[in-house]
Amino acid sequence: MAEPLHNTPKDKAERVISRGYAYLVLAFLVAPLLVIVPLSFNAEPYFTFTTKMLTLDPDGFSFRWYRDIVENPQWLEAIGNSLVIALASTFLATVLGTLAAVGLARSNMPFRDFFMALLISPLVVPIVIAAAGMYFFYSSVGLAQSHLGIILAHTTLGVPFVVITMTATLSGFDRNLIKAAGSLGADPITAFFRVTLPLVAPGMISGALFAFAASFDEVVTVLFLGGPEQRTIPRQMWSGIREQISPTILAVATLLIIFSSLLLLAVEMLRRWHAPHAQLPKR
Repeated sequence: MAEPLHNTPKDKAERVISRGYAYLVLAFLVAPLLVIVPLSFNAEPYFTFTTKMLTLDPDGFSFRWYRDIVENPQWLEAIGNSLVIALASTFLATVLGTLAAVGLARSNMPFRDFFMALLISPLVVPIVIAAAGMYFFYSSVGLAQSHLGIILAHTTLGVPFVVITMTATLSGFDRNLIKAAGSLGADPITAFFRVTLPLVAPGMISGALFAFAASFDEVVTVLFLGGPEQRTIPRQMWSGIREQISPTILAVATLLIIFSSLLLLAVEMLRRWHAPHAQLPKR
């Protein structure tokens, strides 16, 4: 992007410094990820760069740790559990979060600020405290060490993401469209599914993607609530680091990095797609 012609030397210097600072922060955040990726192709069972890797010897690189993922039944079970729990909790979080956001978007809703703070509290409360509270509550009702218990726990953690994105989307929604649908004979449910939902779908999908990522990467609640049959990918990685050090963890981490990057790319594409279709402000 070309700089404005009226920029002074001081403005140009500040621009260069700000860009340099941003690049340093980006490098600080991305550098650990860049180390994991090449180490996942290590032919030796080590977490360090071998001499063959440093000299770019082809014998120093291998896909053995990626093959171990599909050949190890524990990793396959963990992947299946993560997908089932993440998909189920994302569905529940999206439905509940969307309905809550529709209600919170109404200016005449009583105790609106209180309910908003209550719904987003899982983002503020430390996850260890939330997981401990869920453990004692779910244990008392027989949901501990069950898939349903973890799904409900992850739903609680995913709802705030949907509520925040949907509330932001609904803030620019023109409610005259709902009134127009009602004047044409549509009941509230029909107006929601035929008018409101199509217009706020990008925000809902964005919230669902964030909720899915939060569930897929969550490990603390699984450590508290999960049993041997509810072992997910993060818990399997945690157990692998503590019990049996294997570069397979690095291979899984590399796949998770790629998966997370694709999710972020999908969110950005949704944002760009929704921007030209955003509602104009009310007059």
